[in-house]
Amino acid sequence: MAKSTPASKTKPKAKAALPKASARDLSRDVARVKKLIAAAKLPGVEEAPSYGMPSLKVAGKFLARVREPGVLVVMCNLEEKEFLMQMNGDIYFETDHYKGWPAVLVRLPKIDDAELTHRLQVAWRRQAPKKLQKSLAGVSAAKPRAKKK
Repeated sequence: MAKSTPASKTKPKAKAALPKASARDLSRDVARVKKLIAAAKLPGVEEAPSYGMPSLKVAGKFLARVREPGVLVVMCNLEEKEFLMQMNGDIYFETDHYKGWPAVLVRLPKIDDAELTHRLQVAWRRQAPKKLQKSLAGVSAAKPRAKKK
């Protein structure tokens, strides 16, 4: 007769790991976000990996990251995060992992480019150092010179 192992000594079965998204799955999302950042002329933004996924940083500080295909993590104030989720839960949400963290999850297929650009600009202003913010303000405040006759 075979020995049976008491239930208290058996190891729980490991959960099946979720398949990691391939770079190709994420490339469209990353390209969209990078295009909007470039169009908004936000200086100092660089691409760097974060938790094995493509992310964007400004002067080394986290700005946004593609969490999975169709989902972007963007930095924002906690009060604004709550407001966004209440006003437009179709687009903005959080998981338990992000509760109490100043970042909101964005459903990329549901958000238009204008609103996503605004979110990225707000996140950039939150994360960028003052010197870099001044350089952006100087560019947007600069007036074209009049031509000499």
